[in-house]
Amino acid sequence: MEYEKDGAAIYRESFATIRREADLTRFDADTAQVVVRMIHACGQVDLAADVAHTPDVVRRARAALQAGAPILCDAHMVASGVTRARLPRDNKVVCTLRDERVPGLAAELGTTRSAASLDLWGDRLDGAVVAIGNAPTALFHLLEALATTDARPAAVIGIPVGFVGAVESKQALAESELGLDWLVVHGRRGGSAITAAAVNAIATEREI
Repeated sequence: MEYEKDGAAIYRESFATIRREADLTRFDADTAQVVVRMIHACGQVDLAADVAHTPDVVRRARAALQAGAPILCDAHMVASGVTRARLPRDNKVVCTLRDERVPGLAAELGTTRSAASLDLWGDRLDGAVVAIGNAPTALFHLLEALATTDARPAAVIGIPVGFVGAVESKQALAESELGLDWLVVHGRRGGSAITAAAVNAIATEREI
């Protein structure tokens, strides 16, 4: 069978196809690069229409990573999807979901393990890049926690997926008055692959 076998060529043609087919006109160059990689992760060019963000989220998230900030993830699938070779300062990628304290903490708080695991981020939250791609409860809990502290992440990539709470949690982030920089995909769509793709695009301006 005849098919393209060169990995770099596949990436180049994929990104070129996305840029031809997706409407990226409302995004600045840095944000468009992030959206292109997010589309590449899901294969749906109409995703661009559902992306919303604060004006400086990519710039601030990229600056935070270049300064050595950690990436805090709600799910191990998000953490595993972050390409370490793209990180500018060998940044720590943290997911506390498997910590042995999480089940008890979730029971105590009356919430999911994904949400409870955020309470173990501690002082790493201030200035971090937060990537939530799985659990709407984690995004809701993050907003609840930030309302009680002065700590502020450099950026929140909030793209949880699902049929219960996903739409509402992303809307809550977009409408919050906490002074956050954020990026979301409105609606039910989201997930670990799209979220990790956004982080990878932010980590470096190199597209391939």
